[in-house]
Amino acid sequence: MKQAIKTTGAPKATGPFSQGIVTDGLIFTAGQIHLSPDGALLDAPMEQLVERVMENLKAILAEGGATFANVLKTTIYVTDMSTYGVINEVYGKYMTEPYPAREVVSVKELPLGAKVEISMIARR
Repeated sequence: MKQAIKTTGAPKATGPFSQGIVTDGLIFTAGQIHLSPDGALLDAPMEQLVERVMENLKAILAEGGATFANVLKTTIYVTDMSTYGVINEVYGKYMTEPYPAREVVSVKELPLGAKVEISMIARR
């Protein structure tokens, strides 16, 4: 059985999807962009954008009963690969060893004009 995650610590889902889903002891987050919990798109340096995304994910994971230490897999989408180093630096502040598996994918564009989007899979 799957259970939807709903938290006020991250932006509401803007379409027919959940902030996250818990099923069979796993948490699947929706991709998070740099929206504040009230739904405003943050326009700031990449470091602050990634921090906002990670804080959104932190709230979703917590509501699902996990922390970043429980993350197994991360997917990062970015519109400019030249920001890879900054993304790595900020992401690394939130994660601990053993680090989750991860990929970073460069895409043409993201929803709402976002510059970075991150999703995660974690064990509860």
